[in-house]
Amino acid sequence: MSLWTPEAYTKAWNFAADAHRGQRVPGTERPYINHLGNVTMEVMRAIAATPIIKQPDLAVQCALLHDTIEDTDVTYETVADLFGLSVATGVLALSKDLALPKEEQMADSLRRIQQQPGEVWMVKLADRISNLQPPPGRWKREKIQRYGAEATTILEALREANDWLAQRLAQKIVAYKMYG
Repeated sequence: MSLWTPEAYTKAWNFAADAHRGQRVPGTERPYINHLGNVTMEVMRAIAATPIIKQPDLAVQCALLHDTIEDTDVTYETVADLFGLSVATGVLALSKDLALPKEEQMADSLRRIQQQPGEVWMVKLADRISNLQPPPGRWKREKIQRYGAEATTILEALREANDWLAQRLAQKIVAYKMYG
């Protein structure tokens, strides 16, 4: 069985905690690092459940860092310098291109993710699993339904990356329908 290394985890955890300092999980008072930890927990559980993961450190580091380029002042170059090109390119693929119209951002990101190793695909599956929590009270029914439908799009595009995560996301999608 392939395992991630504690050194890779700790380096990325500390960097992400510093990069996201002061940010909160939307709609809560919880520090944003909680979301990153939840995504990483899903990835680590999938690694444990899957006989062969070729690059477990890539999956774990991308999980911890997946929002740094999109949501902080951290650049691709900084991630590449500290964590290598594979991690930086994975994190960039997981980041929305905010220059595109909102309705095109997810499809663009999924195309870029599909050009990456399966370990990066796993992060996107885990991210949506983590995000399928009770929606913020301010969300209207239509937005909740769109978010659930988007989860189905992610599942269909990336399911082959990891059976365990695909099954988990499918279950979360079914459960999420109670909100819409």
